[in-house]
Amino acid sequence: MKIICIGYNYPERGGERAGAPFFFMKPDTALLRNNQPLYYPKFTQDLQHEVALVLRICRHGRSIGERFAHRYYAEVGVGVDFTARDVQRECRQKGLPWEACKSFDYSAPVSPQLVEVSALRDAADVRFSLELNGKAVQQGSSSEMIFGFDRIVSYVSGYVTLSMGDLIFTGTPPGSGAVKIGDTLVAKIEGAPMLTVKIK
Repeated sequence: MKIICIGYNYPERGGERAGAPFFFMKPDTALLRNNQPLYYPKFTQDLQHEVALVLRICRHGRSIGERFAHRYYAEVGVGVDFTARDVQRECRQKGLPWEACKSFDYSAPVSPQLVEVSALRDAADVRFSLELNGKAVQQGSSSEMIFGFDRIVSYVSGYVTLSMGDLIFTGTPPGSGAVKIGDTLVAKIEGAPMLTVKIK
């Protein structure tokens, strides 16, 4: 199982400069399941949340044509791409890869349940949000993404073979910010709570 994350997929996040999807990967050890708490990593003083819609791949495929991409996912959930922002700044300054700031253990909580795409009001306009201690801090919709689900699946599969169970974080809207010990995050799809993460 792979975790693939799309970056800069909203205009306000700088994605208007992207001619094609930008992606990076997290190992399977980054997955945080079943609303388990996240223990604040010791190597950062600036841990930040980035909420995203998450596709679960349901078929094996590579070099998938965009018009066939919808056949390779049937469910969507919500997740948080945790980022050690201070470590990321250091990586950028030194021209280093991002693994240290993005791929650490349990940096990718995903909702325990996913929603069937066929059950969505409109797969092209899936609304989602993140609350921090009861206050909305991030809100977005799949309609606002620069690269939609099918484009993402097609593009990524041209570089990396997709396998059943792979997860694709489709990008975060504006509003990412710091969390601290004692905080509670709640991620929603269409107003329904899907994921809770307590920071310990």
